[in-house]
Formats: sequence, C-alpha cells, structure tokens
Amino acid sequence: MDSPHGAAVKAENFGLKGPRGWAFRGIGLDAEPGSLIAVEGPSGSGRTCLLLALTGRMKPSEGHAEIGRHRLPKKMAAVRRIAALGPVPGVNDLDQSLTVAEQLREGALLQRHYGAPVRSLLRPRAERRAAASARIEAALDAAGLDLATLPKAGRTTVRDLERLESVRLSVAIALLGSPRLLALDDLDLKLSDTERTEVWALLRSIAARGTTVLAVCSEAPADAVVLRTGPEADDGAPEATPSGPTADTPKITWGKGAKDGAEGGEGAATDAGADTEPDTGAEDGTDDGSGTENDTDNDDTKGADDALAEAGRA
Repeated sequence: MDSPHGAAVKAENFGLKGPRGWAFRGIGLDAEPGSLIAVEGPSGSGRTCLLLALTGRMKPSEGHAEIGRHRLPKKMAAVRRIAALGPVPGVNDLDQSLTVAEQLREGALLQRHYGAPVRSLLRPRAERRAAASARIEAALDAAGLDLATLPKAGRTTVRDLERLESVRLSVAIALLGSPRLLALDDLDLKLSDTERTEVWALLRSIAARGTTVLAVCSEAPADAVVLRTGPEADDGAPEATPSGPTADTPKITWGKGAKDGAEGGEGAATDAGADTEPDTGAEDGTDDGSGTENDTDNDDTKGADDALAEAGRA
C-alpha cells in the first residue's frame, strides 16, 4: 500500500542501453514507502543513469518500474511530479554566484510556478510571500541547515559553503515541493567519515518523516535497502558478495553491470542514442488531473549530454 507521503519504489528487469552498451540492466527492487534506498556501486556502473531513470528523467530500454503506482516508462511526467532531485552533479548544480538566501528564493519561485496548483498563483502577493517563507523555513529545518551558523548567514555565497553545507542546501531546495521521493547522487563524494555519518543521519530523518529516499553512494549503511550495480562474474553471479549476512541484514538486490557492452556504466550512455532518452518535461498525451495519463512511447531520442541538461530542467 502506497503512503500519502512516501512513494513505493519497485522495478523488474529494469535496464537502459546506449550505443556503447548497457548503462545498467537486470535491476530488481521492491521498497516500501518511506524507505532509505542506497544505490551502491563503483563509478561507471550506471548509478547516476539508474537514479535519473527511476525519477522519470531518463527513459529505460527494457523492463519496467513503478514509483508511487506510476509505471515507467509510460508515466514519466507523473513520476517527475512526485520525485525531486537533491544534489546531482552536472544536472542541477547550485549557482555558485548566488547567496544562500537567493538560491532558496529561486527554488521557491520555481516550485511555485511549476509545482504548485494554478489557483495558488491567484492568492494575494503578501500571502504568497508568507507561504514561500514558511516552506523555506520548514525545508531548512528538515535539511538541518541553520543559516545563522553560516559566515554571513543567508548572505553567504554558495561558493563559500563547505561540502556538507552545500548538500544540506540542495536537499532543502528539493524538499520545497514536498516530494514523495527524494533522490541524491554521489552522496559520499568529498565527505569525511564524520560528515558521511551526518548525511546518512539526515537522510534517515527525512525517511522517518515518510519521504522515500534514494541515494547513490560508494558504501551503503547497514540499515538501508541496498541496490548494488556493477559487472557480474563470468558465471553469471555478482563479482562481489554481501558481507556478514544475518537475519536482520536488509535484502540486497543486484543489477547486472554493463559488461555486456563495449563500455560500462555511465560511459555506456555517454553518447546514449537510440535507447537512452531523458524526458523533456512534456509527454505525448494528456493528464486530466485524475491521475490517468495517455502517454505514448513515440519520443525522440537524444544523446546523454542532452539527457543531463534536460534532466536538470525537468
């Protein structure tokens, strides 16, 4: 049963292929709403492409997934409406020239124009400002970012933030729209062990509030639902095995790596063409507001550079 807050995440034989081979394939997952899901694997094993595909930003080549009862690849627009991206390098990077306050106001403005009901735009200006301020405060609290602790408070420029502070800011912006699925890439990049512990504690707290969290990392915590990407051994078994299995160990799902193709992982989709496609923000078909969409599969394909650019705008 799907939660009104978090989104269940399910996938079966999920895969994405570019002209150089498979970015990922054979992905299977069944996570409940409010789960903390860790996508663990080496760089180049398709982790980022998998994250973008599960959030409706890239079109898979085989299999299917369901995000909050919206089936991929048919319902990509519907999935984008309930899934928000936290930090994803190369897709939604923060503007280094803005201050923290400006970045938050910009995020709230974009959410209001593209994510809020049309009737909300008809409210008085003062009421809209108060609502935006309340959303920002709530998002900052959930992300654990206290502006008063920054060198110049809200006037601190983004380029002056520490890596952990930058992650918290990206998470706060993502939470402005109250998403049911929050996705983050390269979570443990450039973080110390202490900072990594803090970030996972933050994500646990967000999941505990009901939002499903999907995080790409190099090493997953023991209490997460783990989805591992990477090449398989020649006998068809994964090259590595879970360590220390116990009755309390979360289920670990393996996806096939890109060993089948000429290039592996994200590299397999670097020039992704025929089967690798981001959604451009609009799908063929209509959404009548009842949760039923008439989508088609007749979208044009693009390269992965366009994929990342379009994913950032979606």
